[in-house]
Amino acid sequence: MHEFGIAEAVVDAVERRADGRRVRRARVRAGALLRITPQALDQAFCLASTGTVAEGAALDLVIEPVRLVCRGCGHSAQCADPLAICGLCGGIDIDLEGGDSLVLESIQLEPAEASHLPGHPPSGPLTG
Repeated sequence: MHEFGIAEAVVDAVERRADGRRVRRARVRAGALLRITPQALDQAFCLASTGTVAEGAALDLVIEPVRLVCRGCGHSAQCADPLAICGLCGGIDIDLEGGDSLVLESIQLEPAEASHLPGHPPSGPLTG
C-alpha cells in the first residue's frame, strides 16, 4: 500500500506548515499517475497522523488528471485514467503529460482558544 508513504509525506508537510498549531483539515492535490485509492489514503493518513497536530483532521483529496496526447492522430485530452486509449482514433501510442504531482494545497487550523479577550472580563467564577 504505497498510500502510507504518501500519507507520511503529507503529515510531515502539514506539521511544518502548522508550526505546532492543531489542524482541522488538509487539502492535497495528487496526479492521476500516482494511482491513489482515496479510502486507502484516508486510512493511512489517520494512522500516520496519530500523535501529531493533524490527528483527527480530515483529508480532502483532489485527483489531478493526466493529459493524453495521441502520437497517431495528435488528439489531446485530459483523463483521470492514465491507462486510457485515444478517444478519437482508438490508438494506444500515447504520450502522457503531468499527472505525477503531489501538493499540499492548504490546511485549516483549529480556532485559537482565547483565554481572555481585552475589554471583556475574564471567564470563571465571579468574586466580590
